[in-house]
Amino acid sequence: MKEKIPFYDSLVLPYHWMRSVGAGVRRGFPGRKLRVIGVTGTNGKTTTSFMIWKMLNESGRKTGLMSTVAWGVEKLQNQVEHMTTVPSSLLNKRIQKIVDMGAEFLVLEMTSHALTQFRTVGVPIEIAVMTNVTHEHLDYHRTFERYRDAKRKLFKKAGFGVINADDKSAKYFESDVSEYVSYGIKNGGVRAKKIELKQDGVKYACGDMNIETQIAGKFNVYNSLAAVCVGQKLGLSKAEIERGIKALDSVEGRMVKIDEGQNFTAIMDFAHTPDAFEKLLPDMKKAAKGRLFVLFGSAGGRRDPSKREPMGEIAGKYADIVILTEEDDRDTPGMKILEQIAAGARKSGKKDDIDLFLELDRPSAILMACQMARRGDTVLFLGKGNEKSIERADGEHEYYEETEIRKALKKVLGKK
Repeated sequence: MKEKIPFYDSLVLPYHWMRSVGAGVRRGFPGRKLRVIGVTGTNGKTTTSFMIWKMLNESGRKTGLMSTVAWGVEKLQNQVEHMTTVPSSLLNKRIQKIVDMGAEFLVLEMTSHALTQFRTVGVPIEIAVMTNVTHEHLDYHRTFERYRDAKRKLFKKAGFGVINADDKSAKYFESDVSEYVSYGIKNGGVRAKKIELKQDGVKYACGDMNIETQIAGKFNVYNSLAAVCVGQKLGLSKAEIERGIKALDSVEGRMVKIDEGQNFTAIMDFAHTPDAFEKLLPDMKKAAKGRLFVLFGSAGGRRDPSKREPMGEIAGKYADIVILTEEDDRDTPGMKILEQIAAGARKSGKKDDIDLFLELDRPSAILMACQMARRGDTVLFLGKGNEKSIERADGEHEYYEETEIRKALKKVLGKK
C-alpha cells in the first residue's frame, strides 16, 4: 500500500520544489554543465567526497567539491553554514562559480533533508554513491524507512550507482539504478582484502591494487573503496587511483590528531551517531596504549532524541572514561540531554564521578579531559568536528573545537 503523504509535507514540499526550480532557472541550471558525482549516506559522506575530489584532481581531471566542510575547486573555501547541502539559491550560485573556475566534474555531498526538499532539482547525477544508511534524522523523517527512501531519491535520478554491499539497505539502492557496482569487506564486487589498520591510516589489497590512506579507522576502508569504484567507472588507471587516494592527508574535523607536546593522544572527529560510534570506538579501543576517553554530547532543538541512549551505551562499552557535554543544545535543556545519554552509559556499567562525568560547558569538559589524561591515554573529542559555531538557548556562538582543545592542552602543559 502506498504511504500516505503527511498533510504538512503536502503543503511544504511543493514550496521547496518551486523555490529550487526558480533558483535553477535564474542561474541557467549550471549543474548541467558538469559531470556530477553525488555522495549520500549517514556516515562517511564528507571523507568519501574528499577522497573522490582529491583523486580526480590528482589525475588531472579538474574537479569541484561541495561538502559539509568546504567547497571550491583547487583552493577550497570553508563551508560556514550549519548544513551539508546548502539551500538551492546558494547551491546554484556556488555551482556556477565552480563552472567558471573551469571544472569538468563536481563531487556533491547530499543529505536526506536536501533530497526531500528538492534542493538539487536540475542537477543531473552521473554517479550516485551510498556510504551506509543507519539511525539518524528520525526527528525529521519520523521513520527509518522514510529516511532511507529519501536517500534513494539520489539513485533514482542517477545513471550509475556505487553501493556499500555490507550495508543492510544495499538491495533497495540496487533496485533504483539500471547499472551499479557494489563494494565491501564481506560482500560486493569490489572488495578489500588483507586489511592493515594503522594509527596513521589503513592499507589493503583491492584486486591488483594496493590502496593506502593517510586517515585512520576501519571505516576509511569503506570510504576509500567507494572512491576506488568511482575511479574505475571514470576510467582512471590503477596508479591514478592508488596515488589519488593516498594523496589526501586529512579532512578538517575528521580524525584530526592535535599535538601540543602532551604525552597522550588527542583526536577530534565529527562522529555523532550510534553507527559512527560502533565503527570508531572498537578500533580506537584496540589501538589505545592506555585508557580511552570519549567526550561527546547530542544535538537538541527537535533533533532526534532516540539516538542518545544508544550512543551512551556504546561509549560506555568501549571507553574507560566517558565525559558528556553540550553539542548544540539549542532550546532543549542541556542536562536533560546529558541524562538521556548517561542512562545508556550506566547500562554499560559506568558510574557517576568515577568513570562517567557530566559537564555541560564544553570548553570546561575539554579541559577536564585533558587534565585527567595520563601518559599513553587516548582522548576522543566527538561531535563538533569542523563546525565553526555552537548553538545554545540564547543563540549561535562562535566556537571551534580544535581551538578549544589546543587552549586546554596549553593550559595543562603550562604554555602561553
